[in-house]
Amino acid sequence: MESIEEIKRKYKDEWVLVEVLEEDEKGEPTKVKLIAHSRNRDDTYKAMKQAKGYVYHFWTGKIPAKGYAVAFILE
Repeated sequence: MESIEEIKRKYKDEWVLVEVLEEDEKGEPTKVKLIAHSRNRDDTYKAMKQAKGYVYHFWTGKIPAKGYAVAFILE
């Protein structure tokens, strides 16, 4: 079991898929179990199709400021 903050530090600038094990009173995940991580979002989408239970999918990098666009290159 890990926290979201631990996962973000470990897998910086990656897409992450986790199973939610515990939530706070607002329904935010507090304890999770890593399922998959990758710089390529499609890898975590593939894992999501096979995941069971309650999952949470997120990007650990910085979100661009308003007014900027982002392009992802798939290799």
